[in-house]
Amino acid sequence: MTKVPFFDLKKQFIPLRDEILDEIAAVCDDQAFILGAKVEVLEREIASVCGGGYAIGASSGTDAQTLILMALGVGAGDAVVTTPFTFFSTVGCIARVGARPVFVDIDPETLNLSPARLEEFFARECTSQEGKVRTRGGLLVKAVIPVHLFGLCCEMDEIQAICARYGVPVIEDAAQAIGAEYPSEEGTKRAGGIGEFGYLSFYPTKNLGAFGDAGMATTKHAWMAQRLKVLRNHGMEPKYHHEFVGGNFRLDTLQAAILLKKLPHLARWSQRRWAIAQHYRAELADLEPDVRLPSEPFGKVLAERGHIYHQFVVRVTRRKELREYLRGCGIGTEIYYPVSINRQKCFAYLEAGPFPEAEAAAEQVLALPIFPELTDSEVQFVADAIAAFFKE
Repeated sequence: MTKVPFFDLKKQFIPLRDEILDEIAAVCDDQAFILGAKVEVLEREIASVCGGGYAIGASSGTDAQTLILMALGVGAGDAVVTTPFTFFSTVGCIARVGARPVFVDIDPETLNLSPARLEEFFARECTSQEGKVRTRGGLLVKAVIPVHLFGLCCEMDEIQAICARYGVPVIEDAAQAIGAEYPSEEGTKRAGGIGEFGYLSFYPTKNLGAFGDAGMATTKHAWMAQRLKVLRNHGMEPKYHHEFVGGNFRLDTLQAAILLKKLPHLARWSQRRWAIAQHYRAELADLEPDVRLPSEPFGKVLAERGHIYHQFVVRVTRRKELREYLRGCGIGTEIYYPVSINRQKCFAYLEAGPFPEAEAAAEQVLALPIFPELTDSEVQFVADAIAAFFKE
């Protein structure tokens, strides 16, 4: 029976094996394992991918987000606004620095933070005095974190305009969106370089994946870049002198070296993901409304650059039955995410919700295989199996 795994890292590694192993050997020979020269090179390259500014290597995407929150002084008595439909770390980092996560519901088409709901939040749930915005409970709103979910940029012009009116900075969660572009009214911009601050993840299954955890914080400001560099190394500057408490969030040279070898292939991999997505879309279009395809609001303008398809996520009826059927066909799938963050037990104290769009998405979403090494015949096999299920 044909087997189509949800993801297969080995297929990407095999053609790059020799040059990556040579690079690993070079790092071992050099013995500069922490914040070596390769880290600085990668930082410059990623800053360029994001459209300029500064990039600061970190030990993971989660730690990159934590660094930014720490650098902005976010803590007890503060609120950070974000989506309830995202990977846990987006919200976990807010709680970890002592602030209170506040949720705004998603747009049902894009699954990203809804600008309309964000406007409602500020208008109905907040007060503004002396240039500071507070929630009804008195918490100071320190930031808004829109998440470019599954590789599609949020409606950043609207979000930034709203936040600018209230004097609240925007932190982009671009963990799933490296290389994605956004057609701003000011010109095309790139994920991670649209807001004042942002962060990326290089978890192994990301579009650009390391051989372990790795991440990057981004910023438009030189002062912020310097602060992030100090914070990631225990707040130490100069050596053994500490004006503030940081953490051990340093990027390994080994991961930077591997990412530099993989980075030249990113555009080609993104193009292949787009081609797979279009194949799925053509084959599954007739299954509406049982299968709702992902939104491509920027596709006509930017094509593959407008959605880099970290995941191809459909919304389906009878999800449990479909997933079992596909498993029986040898096809791997995943659910991102089965429980909206406001419904997670650890956040019960927030007493947040309901958020009907996020909660509905959590009950319906299903991710199909879309890694670049999939063959056309494998994609067709997946599409045929889904069609067969709904036509039975």
